[in-house]
Order: sequence, then structure tokens, then C-alpha cells
Amino acid sequence: MSADLVACLAKDSDIAEAMERIGPCRLRGNDGQEPYDALLRAITGQQLHGVAARKIFGRVCALGETGEIDGPPPTPGHLLSLSEDVLRGCGLSAAKLTAMRGVAQARLDGIVPSRLEAADLSDEELIARLITLRGIGRWTVEMLLMFTLDRPDVMPIDDFGVRAGWKRIKGLDVAPTPKVLRLATESFSPWRSALAWYCWRASEEGKKGAPNPLTG
Repeated sequence: MSADLVACLAKDSDIAEAMERIGPCRLRGNDGQEPYDALLRAITGQQLHGVAARKIFGRVCALGETGEIDGPPPTPGHLLSLSEDVLRGCGLSAAKLTAMRGVAQARLDGIVPSRLEAADLSDEELIARLITLRGIGRWTVEMLLMFTLDRPDVMPIDDFGVRAGWKRIKGLDVAPTPKVLRLATESFSPWRSALAWYCWRASEEGKKGAPNPLTG
């Protein structure tokens, strides 16, 4: 962790205590994916257990150019050329199939940027652009910003785990509303992605099982 990040977050004594207890931030901000790939993976995983989502996405990836379950998914043009029966055979619902085809077309149309193109767009510009796509909400884009594009100042205020973690860190009786959380965390800019990570870890304290594979 950078000294600036530590100094910014630790100015709050409650957060400083949580940081001491949890340890250094291990946020992985660059998963090596292209935004197109990350969005397809996110759509696949909606409302599914992690293991089931990985199996289904692996089948989708096996339809790609490498033919490997751990390879990249089909390119946009290739995905659009695949029949509904083939894609549904991977375990995709009709709604997810439609959303994934929409993302593929949006990549061809330049709405979904490459990693290089995304570097010229602000967080809010990317959110405004991508939430126009079917099946893509603000939270999904925020995860893309944090874990694929390595953006350091994202606070997903609608995330239940983040709100629960803030409640624990601050010793509150109830979790904050998204608006209250936004206002309470504004002063921790430009390191709110790390703060969100600490909130996720705090929300998991005392619970059995491995950390959330997405946010761990």
C-alpha cells in the first residue's frame, strides 16, 4: 500500500483500527481482462453461485477461438454468429443471452471500450456509457472499474457488503443508506476503492468460509 493511501484512510481512528486488524489492502485492481470480457463474465454470474457461474462461463469461453474453458470468451463478431441453441446450451438464460449479445454489439459499435480506450474516460463517463446496455447496472460497472481497470477512487455505495462493513467499522446500529455512505466517505477520495475493500473484509469478520472471490 502507498503511504498516501494509508495516511488518507488512517486519519479516521475507526478505519485505522480496522486496517490494523485486517492487515494491508490486497485489492487486485488489474485482473488482465478487457472490459468486454469482464462484462460478459459479470452477466454470466448474475444471481448465480460462484462455482456455477464459473462453469457456465467456462463453457462460453470454450466456444471462443482458443477452445479452452479458461481462455477468453468468443470475440464480439464470433459470439454474435453463434446460434441461440449453442449459447443456451452453455447454461445461459434467455435474458443473459440477450444481454451478452448486446454487449458484443456494443463492443463492435465502440460503446464498450478497450482497456486502452477506457484510459481516456473518467469513471463517471464509463458508468454513464455502460449502464445504457441491457443487463449492466451501476454496480457492475463499478466492479469493472475497481477490478479490471484499477481505478482507485470507486465507492460502490449500493453494495450490501460495503454498507455492512461500514456499519461494523463505525460501530453503528444499522447499516447506512447509500446516500449517507456516499457523504460519509467523500473525504477519503482518492482512495475509496481501498476503503471499500476494507469494508468488504470487515463485513466478513467472524463468518465461516472463504472471502468473496470477487472482492477478495
